[in-house]
Amino acid sequence: MQALPSHIQTDKNGYLLDSSQWNIEIAKIMAELETIDMTNDHWEVIDYVRQFYNEFQKSPSIRPLVKYLAKSLGKEKGNSLYLQILFPEGPAKQATKIAGLPKPARCI
Repeated sequence: MQALPSHIQTDKNGYLLDSSQWNIEIAKIMAELETIDMTNDHWEVIDYVRQFYNEFQKSPSIRPLVKYLAKSLGKEKGNSLYLQILFPEGPAKQATKIAGLPKPARCI
């Protein structure tokens, strides 16, 4: 299993302290650390999580994420079951971590 480069700092929960250090390679390592094999569906969600953050300046918790994805991608992908299958330890938690964003405020 690959580790993050030593210059990449995270908080105690593994979220990047500086989101400007994020890139695809960092995301791949973070996904591996979360034991997630990234597919096109995962990357699509990551892209939309980053778009949400850029639009609203905060990481989405699960309910806003589901609504945002349903509006953008349709109800098939904008539902909590679909997201839970992709990110079994918590869709908002894992997707924002892999996307290099801060932990959502409402994530436990």
